Amino acid sequence: MKKVLALFAVAAVVVCFASCNKKCTCKTYAAGVVVTTTEIEVESGKKCSDYTTLPTNGTDVAKTGVECK
Repeated sequence: MKKVLALFAVAAVVVCFASCNKKCTCKTYAAGVVVTTTEIEVESGKKCSDYTTLPTNGTDVAKTGVECK
């Protein structure tokens, strides 16, 4: 029983540390065309959308900026 609990504890620690290294895929757009695609690590307390620089005014203008997901 002790081995099972120890294995469970190790697995829980691995899962916790694995979730800390979140990555996002960011695409850079120029006039609606993808110029580059980059994968970045997210800083603690942030989310992928915090790195997005596309305007959110809802117009039909071609995308220009960075979109991270």
